[in-house]
Amino acid sequence: MAVLGVTAACGNEDSPTPGAQPTETPTTTGTTPTATPPTPSGTPSMDCPDTIAAVKAAVDKAVWGKGTAKSAFNPVSVTICQYDPTATGQDYATVQTKRMAAQATQLFTLVNSAKPVAKKPNMCTKELGPTYVLRFTDNDRGVLSYTAEAFGCRRLVATSFEGQGKPGDLASPRQVSPELIKSLALR
Repeated sequence: MAVLGVTAACGNEDSPTPGAQPTETPTTTGTTPTATPPTPSGTPSMDCPDTIAAVKAAVDKAVWGKGTAKSAFNPVSVTICQYDPTATGQDYATVQTKRMAAQATQLFTLVNSAKPVAKKPNMCTKELGPTYVLRFTDNDRGVLSYTAEAFGCRRLVATSFEGQGKPGDLASPRQVSPELIKSLALR
């Protein structure tokens, strides 16, 4: 009996009157939808204070073929600031990782082992990937920052040094090695 009632309520193919039909949702004319302004992803911190726009601007200012072959710096720790592949504008790092002592030195060795590149790469892939800012710290609280792009041209650029002038000139821009990308992906 219940089946018959459901069938009657829904109609059937042989019935001249259709069962339940979709209705149109009323629309309001003359108004435009308002978009909620995007909020930055990540949050600023003392360890990762820069937006992705500031990070990209620092990398874009790099002069290819200029700088030292290696950076003279003795890190005791590193903070790895990871920016989402889709980060834009005022977005901050979404992941922060710290490595101390031997792990910081190993990562710095990978950064320093990449060969300097004389010209800015012009053949780049279009895939997305994260951007990393590596903030190496030494015993005197000097901070040497590198930006590593794990996509596109795979640029690896020393972007700043804060503290008492240890490295002198910043290291020449180079490209990220597969070993460095693999190391950065480890948490």
